[in-house]
Amino acid sequence: MSDAVLATQNLVKTFGALKATDDVSIDLRPGEIHAVIGPNGAGKSTLIQQICGGLKPDAGRVFLNGQDVSHHDTRARAQAGLGRTFQVSALCMEDTVLENAVLGAIGANRAVWRFWASALKTRELTDRAKAALERVGLSEHHQTRCGNLSHGERRQLEVGIALTLSPRAFIMDEPMAGLGAGGSKKLTELLDGMRAQAPILLVEHDMDAVFALADRISVLVYGKIIASGSIDDIKNSDVVREAYLGQEA
Repeated sequence: MSDAVLATQNLVKTFGALKATDDVSIDLRPGEIHAVIGPNGAGKSTLIQQICGGLKPDAGRVFLNGQDVSHHDTRARAQAGLGRTFQVSALCMEDTVLENAVLGAIGANRAVWRFWASALKTRELTDRAKAALERVGLSEHHQTRCGNLSHGERRQLEVGIALTLSPRAFIMDEPMAGLGAGGSKKLTELLDGMRAQAPILLVEHDMDAVFALADRISVLVYGKIIASGSIDDIKNSDVVREAYLGQEA
């Protein structure tokens, strides 16, 4: 675990009689995409919440860049370098693309911004936001209202907002959700090029995207990691085939 950018150690979370996270230890190494897959109800969202600070585990720890961040809240973990995209869009639809990106840049800045207009006129923030928009291919849309973007462009913007944090690691929760084949292909290419900047922990149901991107895959079923390894390891695992992938894998 010493070379891991992000790691969990024996995480446990229960809700009554349900063990949603069952002694989960995974890590994310420099330059890689580590995919976490599993059926609906496997506990993927609960795991992400614990990693990102939105949900306190009953036991276990979370490490970022070798530091124990288990007691840090969501904001502190973001400022420490944990970038996240959400399964359900959290964008401000009435604001422009640039304004949404500046909001992300504010999150990377420890200063308190009492006036939104002042933030929009601060070059440090707008430069950071514009650089992120260029990286995800949205520079020409910077004055477009977010509500007028396509679904795929909104996904690109969410990645761009995460980039404004200059993250040391990304957590991406089903970024392909709702995208057609063309949108998935475009986003897959974008994510593939980002791993060199920061490794990605990818939670995803789109197995074509997972198999195109992942260096490692961990399979979560009923809150427990049942297998972890390369794409070939997972495809050839009888345990995984029975529990999740099915006979077509």
